[in-house]
Amino acid sequence: MGIDYISIGNRIKEIRTAKGWTQAKLAEESGVEPSNISHIERAATKLSLPTLVNIANALGVTLDEIAYGSLVKSNHISVKMIDDILTDCSPEELKSLAEVIRTTKAVLRNK
Repeated sequence: MGIDYISIGNRIKEIRTAKGWTQAKLAEESGVEPSNISHIERAATKLSLPTLVNIANALGVTLDEIAYGSLVKSNHISVKMIDDILTDCSPEELKSLAEVIRTTKAVLRNK
């Protein structure tokens, strides 16, 4: 499995926008040129490990959260993503979502 720069760029953008940050703000916080942030998010350039570390530190996330789509062992990130989605759900919403997950899992396994 290779490095999925599109997925990495999408995750950086997703995390950045969830924080309400502009590309300029991320550039300032990470020490990366603003135009480079744009190129990274669009996968128009390959980013170096030091740049990836600077961006992860600025966003307050781990490298595996950013490189999620490129990692073979990433189940813990999937579980964290699901947990983050569910944190503000009511008990009724959780019950409904659990049923959706159960049904979806059954459908996927029956393919």
